[in-house]
Amino acid sequence: MLRKRSPLIICGAFIFVAWNFILILVLMRRPSTQGALDSPDEPGKVGDGAGGGQFGNIMNEVVRVANAFEAELESQKKILLQIQNHWAVWENKGGVTAAKPKSQAEHSAPAVIPILVIACNRVTVKRCLDKLIEHRPSTELYPIIVSQDCGHAETSDVIASYGSQLTHIKQPDLSDISVPPQHKKFQGYYKISRHYRWALNQVFNTFSYSSVVVVEDDLEVAPDFFEYFRALHPILKSDSTLWCVSAWNDNGREGFVDPGKASLLYRTDFFPGLGWMLTKDLWAEIEPKWPASFWDDWMRHPDQRRDRSCIRPEISRTLTFGRKGVSLGQFYDKYLRFIKLNSEFVPFTKMDLSYLEKKKYDESFEKEVYGAPVVPVEDLNSGKLTGSGPFRVQYSSPDSFKTLARNLGVMDDLKSGVPRAGYRGAVSFLSRGRRVYLAPPTGWSQYDPSWS
Repeated sequence: MLRKRSPLIICGAFIFVAWNFILILVLMRRPSTQGALDSPDEPGKVGDGAGGGQFGNIMNEVVRVANAFEAELESQKKILLQIQNHWAVWENKGGVTAAKPKSQAEHSAPAVIPILVIACNRVTVKRCLDKLIEHRPSTELYPIIVSQDCGHAETSDVIASYGSQLTHIKQPDLSDISVPPQHKKFQGYYKISRHYRWALNQVFNTFSYSSVVVVEDDLEVAPDFFEYFRALHPILKSDSTLWCVSAWNDNGREGFVDPGKASLLYRTDFFPGLGWMLTKDLWAEIEPKWPASFWDDWMRHPDQRRDRSCIRPEISRTLTFGRKGVSLGQFYDKYLRFIKLNSEFVPFTKMDLSYLEKKKYDESFEKEVYGAPVVPVEDLNSGKLTGSGPFRVQYSSPDSFKTLARNLGVMDDLKSGVPRAGYRGAVSFLSRGRRVYLAPPTGWSQYDPSWS
C-alpha cells in the first residue's frame, strides 16, 4: 500500500513547492506602492482625496493577501507533516533503506520482535495474554499476534476482548486430517503441526517479520521475559552455531536451580520449546520439510538440529499451567507444575553475554564440568559429601543415564540421544544445594541417535 501511495507523496511535495513559487511571483509583480503613497505635488507626503482612497484599497489588499498567505502556509505545513509521516513509515517498511547512509543504518531503531501466541480452545488464554500485556514494555516493539485454531467461540470471544492490544488471526482449515490407523488417537498432534506451519507462515511471509517468539496459550511469562529475548536477539541473529533461544529449563524445578543465579544462561543441544525465538532464515530452511505431526520431536532430530544449540536460562522465564491438552498431562504432575518461574527482573540488555559465544563457552564448560570430581550417586544423595561442589556423576549408556537421572530427580528421557537441558551430553542442576553435572566420560565426541 505504501508503494502505491508514493506517487501521491511526491505529488503533494510538488504542489507545495509550486504553490509557494506562484505566491512569490504574484507578490513580486505587484506595482510598487511607493508612487501610489506619494502626493504628486509633494513627493514623500501622503496625498488626500483620491490618493487616500487608493492607499486604503492597497492596504486592504495587502492585508487580505497576507491573511490568505498565512492560512495557506498553515495548510501547506499540515500537508508537509503528512508527507513526512508517510515517508517515515515507508522507510521503516524498507521502501527507501537503500538510500540510508551506512552509519545511519547501523544506528537504526530497535528490532521489532513479535510474540506469536498459539491458541485453540482454552479460555484460560486470558491468563497468558494478561501477563504478556502486563510485562510488555512497548506495543510497537512487541506486537502480539494470537493465532487461533479449533474455531472455539468462547476462546475467540476472550481473544477479541483485548481489541487493539493484539492482532487476532484464525487458522482457516479446521478439517480433520487423514492419519495412519495407528495414529488415530494422535489426530490432535497433526492439527497442531498444521496450525504451527500456517501461523509461522503468517508471521514471516504475510506480516514480514524477521524473527518471532512463539508462546502457547497455557504459558505464563516472567517479568523479564521481554528483556531476556531482547538481549539474546542479536546473538541469535549473528551466531551460526545457534538456532533458537528458549525461555524454558526442563529441569527448572524448585530445589534444582540456583535462586541466586537468575542471570545465568546456558547453551543446550536439546530443543526446549515452551517460549522460544526463531528467525525467518531458520523458518525458510525448515518450512519446506515441516512434519505432519510431532513437530517438536522432529525439531530434535539431527537432520534439523545440525549440531546447533539453543540458549536456555537457569531459571525459566515461562511457566505452564495447562495440564489438559493433546499430551494428556504427560510429565505435568511429576515435573512441569513444579517449574520455578523467575520473579527477579534481570537487566540482560545491560550485561556482557559474550560468555555464550561457542569458543568461550566450550573452554569454560570443559574446565567446569570435567574439572569437577566424579562421585557416586549414593554419596551425593546420602549427604556424605562436603563442600559446595561442583560434583560430577558419570554415565556411560542410555540405561545408566536413565537410572542415575531418576535417582537424582531430573528428567530421564533422551531424544535422538540428547538429554533434556543437556549440552555435549552433560546436564547441569542443583542437588541438595550443590552444583551437579550428570555427564558422559571425558572425551565425549557426539550423540548416538539410537539412545532414544
